[in-house]
Amino acid sequence: MVVAILATPALYAGQTPEDKGLTLVTEADNRYSGYGDFTASLRMILRNKQGQVGERELRVRTLEVVDDGTKTLCIFDSPADVKGTILLTHTRKRQADHQWLFLPALERVKRIAAQNKSGSFMGSEFSYEDIAVQTIDKYSHRWLRDEVQDDQKCHVIERCPLDKRNSGYLRQIVWLDTEHLRMVRVDYYDRKDSLLKTLTFKEYRKYPDRFWRPHEMTMVNHQTGKSSQLLWSDYAFRQGLAENDFDQQNLTRIR
Repeated sequence: MVVAILATPALYAGQTPEDKGLTLVTEADNRYSGYGDFTASLRMILRNKQGQVGERELRVRTLEVVDDGTKTLCIFDSPADVKGTILLTHTRKRQADHQWLFLPALERVKRIAAQNKSGSFMGSEFSYEDIAVQTIDKYSHRWLRDEVQDDQKCHVIERCPLDKRNSGYLRQIVWLDTEHLRMVRVDYYDRKDSLLKTLTFKEYRKYPDRFWRPHEMTMVNHQTGKSSQLLWSDYAFRQGLAENDFDQQNLTRIR
């Protein structure tokens, strides 16, 4: 099996750091993919530098598109001032991603321009760029080292966006656990190459007997002192979602 082979260090013999990085992220992507579609509930906890807390609740629907990325809906249910807001993301494997935001108060759909994707997503420390799935072909990859992170042996890989003009990051450092190739941590460096944010993943569970998904993701902004925590629940896979469910022209009718 591929999994067993990848566990053998001999596989990497003779590989450059770039080849090894690409091999690892490709296998990680293969293990993550193939779920078809899923729905989940999400609780977002926002904390400012003074420790004040705000919360948002939303639902997520995601569809895999064969050979061309994913489509995702984020539907906000609370608090009242954001209820009914919807973010639709079409992630493309090689072409530019597309994102639309439905604002119920204005009753209109707003296109998120590529140059604005580094902006804050709904007041959180996640950007619109972070919300989109990070597809392999849009980054260069380089294995840096193996080390222990959060009591797990990890591969440490640097990825750099190829479209530097429309990314808020110069580079990212990714920790993948060596056993399952799950993301453990990501450090984000801004365009000046200063550490901007760190994202950590915890409480992984397997669905349905194959797909590992985290139940807790925390993004800490080192430059502002703010943080945002995502608490996932109610994962349900293969719910029969279709591409028509992710049409931007239907955003005003989605509930």
